Amino acid sequence: MKDLSIKNIIEVTKGKLLVGNEEYVCMSYSKDTRTIKEGDCYIGIKGETFDGNLFWEKALENGASTVIVQNVEIEDEKLRKWADKNIIKVEDTLEALYSLAKYKRSLYNIPVIAITGSVGKTSTKDIVANVVSKKYKTLKTEGNNNNNIGLPFTILRMQDEEVAVIEMGMNHFGEISLLTSIANPTICIITNIGTSHIGNLGSRENILKAKLEILEGSKKEAVIINNDNDLLHKWQKENKENYNIKTYGIKEQSDIMAKEIKLEENKSTFTCKINNVEEKINVPVGGEHFILNALCAITVGEVLKIEADKIKLGIENFELTKKRMDIVELKNGIKIINDAYNASLESMTASLKVLSEFKERKIAVLGDMFELGDFSEELHKKVGKEVVKNNIDILIACGENARYIADVAREKMDKENVYILRKTEEIKPLLEKIVKNNDVILFKASNGMKFYKIAEEVIDLWKK
Repeated sequence: MKDLSIKNIIEVTKGKLLVGNEEYVCMSYSKDTRTIKEGDCYIGIKGETFDGNLFWEKALENGASTVIVQNVEIEDEKLRKWADKNIIKVEDTLEALYSLAKYKRSLYNIPVIAITGSVGKTSTKDIVANVVSKKYKTLKTEGNNNNNIGLPFTILRMQDEEVAVIEMGMNHFGEISLLTSIANPTICIITNIGTSHIGNLGSRENILKAKLEILEGSKKEAVIINNDNDLLHKWQKENKENYNIKTYGIKEQSDIMAKEIKLEENKSTFTCKINNVEEKINVPVGGEHFILNALCAITVGEVLKIEADKIKLGIENFELTKKRMDIVELKNGIKIINDAYNASLESMTASLKVLSEFKERKIAVLGDMFELGDFSEELHKKVGKEVVKNNIDILIACGENARYIADVAREKMDKENVYILRKTEEIKPLLEKIVKNNDVILFKASNGMKFYKIAEEVIDLWKK
């Protein structure tokens, strides 16, 4: 059995059992009393605005079998009240979480695929996991739970899976290093090196350095990279003797390449050799970047010796995590592209290119990109150039730095088709006023702008 007993948990976390049964086995874990399930082990995490340790009793009331807490004093009366539960006190619940996840990972001798990169992590994870699941029972990161809390909880979900697909995010040095020490991946994927978090890290070269921390905890059975990315291309040329590097790409000569590409509004096709046989692949999402994601999944499939027909099926029926390139068809032919989960220069560029594929009138609703520091004005202006390059008909820019997008776009576009808004509350009324039948509307901004909420409100306006 690979589930942890209370005795295991005490040993691994160096905790103290205040009350409970050392033989009890914990099979599932939670940090949220609102979604806790019967029998869960609740781990109290102290956040910036709240302390989960204070809700230990609520967790037990809601069905938790076990709680792990720090810095709380529990009276004898309450220990007697919860004598049929397990209460463990540790010095630091976050460190306890890391230790438990590392221990759980050590019990499994299976392929663990770790994915990082400036953009495209979640969509690449989705398509890779779908391909892998056609042959193996697969665990994958849910949503974007890719940080120092989400990743350990993902590892703790391991049961009888044969492969795990784990997403790793970061915005500072040292964060990927921690995650890879927990996940101990056997296959590492780096999707690209762009400008996300450049304000924190100072340069794209430093972003590459931070992403390469993924190799520190890896068994390095294979390192898979997007060879079209300039910095990754240079890195693989300099390090091909040191690692088993597998490359994929469209432009640069790579191990796995796409040819005969046909891009459409919400799908694409290409041909590619899988296991040395030429195959035609259908991708159910528009955009060249999703062809790269598919090529990455094919590379993983070959490494794991998955048959070509299963690889193709995994690509052709995969579904994206919500708020990423969701295309919703509404009344009167109106379409909404909700890609508002996050934004960087690279993902803005990719989304605008997808929008450009539509024949109808194109409206881009663009907001601020965060964590760009001193590079913010320059990178927002580059987005403005992409708006012009992709022949967008109407631009709505909203946010402190999004005005730089509009400033550049106005130089080439009709000024009456460029709107600069100060508040997100102004977006919906403006769209109600200007949208016509068959318009296609893209929503794109960093998550903190909450454009996904506006997209959902606008969808409600014109629901069929």
